[in-house]
Amino acid sequence: MLYWIAEQLGFPGGLNLIRYLSFRAGAAVATALLIGLIIGPKFIGWLRVRQGKGQPIRADGPQTHLAKRGTPTMGGLMILTSLALSILLWMDLRNPFVWACLFVTLGFGAIGFLDDYDKVRKASTAGVSGRTRLLLEFAIAGIAAWIISYENGTGLFLPFTNRTYIELGLFYPIFAAFTIVAFGNAVNLTDGLDGLATMPVIIASVAFMLIVYLAGNVKFADYLGIPHVARAGDLAIFCGAMIGAGLAFLWYNAPPAAVFMGDTGSLALGGALGTIAVVAHHEIVLGIIGGLFVVEAMSVIIQVFWYKRTGKRVFRMAPIHHHFEQLGWSEPTVVIRFWIISLVLALAGLSTLKLR
Repeated sequence: MLYWIAEQLGFPGGLNLIRYLSFRAGAAVATALLIGLIIGPKFIGWLRVRQGKGQPIRADGPQTHLAKRGTPTMGGLMILTSLALSILLWMDLRNPFVWACLFVTLGFGAIGFLDDYDKVRKASTAGVSGRTRLLLEFAIAGIAAWIISYENGTGLFLPFTNRTYIELGLFYPIFAAFTIVAFGNAVNLTDGLDGLATMPVIIASVAFMLIVYLAGNVKFADYLGIPHVARAGDLAIFCGAMIGAGLAFLWYNAPPAAVFMGDTGSLALGGALGTIAVVAHHEIVLGIIGGLFVVEAMSVIIQVFWYKRTGKRVFRMAPIHHHFEQLGWSEPTVVIRFWIISLVLALAGLSTLKLR
């Protein structure tokens, strides 16, 4: 919005700074962070009054989690509010990629909200059925994937190569939609401990802020041998807003959490990262940078698959962060060590920009 206003005025005086992508990305971080910190206390208080008993806690989960009863959920609404306001303020809203990412973020957030609301209303950990959730998620992701592929082509970029693509044609929107849905649910599964999902999302957002900035600049993209995606650089502002909103939420979500993100936030943020990776043609790199989320999701898949066939468990409890809790690790230990792993994986993913 501010970019359009400044452009109409010819970027006079101090407004000239708004023409620079780096300035708007930094401003988006600061704006989302400030909004989140301001609205946080009242927002959490409102959630606590409305929800009463807060998020239901799994009876079969670690016994230490029973102390968290009464903590309100749906804190993702706070994230989405600060994120959306920052985006609308600083981004060029004529960019179709902006709307594709925002559509997935808010759409997945709405699905997560329905799930959280159902859990709170029923006082049960069982919310909206998995089949219904997936159908809604694929519908939203499919629309976004079609918009992106229409603007951006249908080639799958292979990292560690110099602009080598696999042309997927009509299958690309399906692959892109699967990437978005899979990553949304992977982040959702990771959100089980205080701060566990929030910081890795912030780390991944920092990594993709750099990737989309480089992919959107023809000179940098040509030098690095990565796909050049015209106007993808604007999504660095989107990533900046995610970073700011995530930091503000982490202020209140740090152990012991005053509020839980809930499916409202985790599903939305995971879907946003998946969509940004699709725009940048870095879907495979997303699996490296977000490797922690991939491992969390795979631990659940492996556990369910093996238990149904043998009646035995591979892990003491899934997702895998609960396995380490059952081994005797304290919650802060699990969280901080997983943060470190997330940072290492993000650096490994960024290394693909030059290793070719």
